[in-house]
Formats: sequence, structure tokens, C-alpha cells
Amino acid sequence: MGLQEITFGGIFLSPLLIFALLGFIATLVIRTLLHWLLGQHTLWYAAWFDLSLFVILTAGITFMFTIVLAGS
Repeated sequence: MGLQEITFGGIFLSPLLIFALLGFIATLVIRTLLHWLLGQHTLWYAAWFDLSLFVILTAGITFMFTIVLAGS
């Protein structure tokens, strides 16, 4: 099945948009937890860490949903 467009009110949406939103929410949650547990000064390059965490989580979510949707 793979990545197919989702129709929402006659507008075609890319599933990657939804996966990116899920990745962004997961990034915010993990970043907040890490800052709460480790403190503000532990991460040297916070912007690079946030960006790489977002990319890793979005890729993981896309991979997991692609496997789940291909199985059904």
C-alpha cells in the first residue's frame, strides 16, 4: 500500500504532513522531559538537537506507519 494521499474535504493531503505533525508533537514532549530531567545547560547545541530529534522521530513514525499500513 505504501504512502497514499488522504482526502480531507476534497483536498488531498500527504501522509508525510501528518507524520511530521506527530513527529513535532513527540519532539516537544521529549524535549520538555529532557529539559526537566537534565536541566537547561546540559544540551550544548539545543537547536541542532531539536532538529535532529524531529528528523529521527518523523522518520521513525513514517517507517512504523508504512509497515503497519502495508500489513493491512
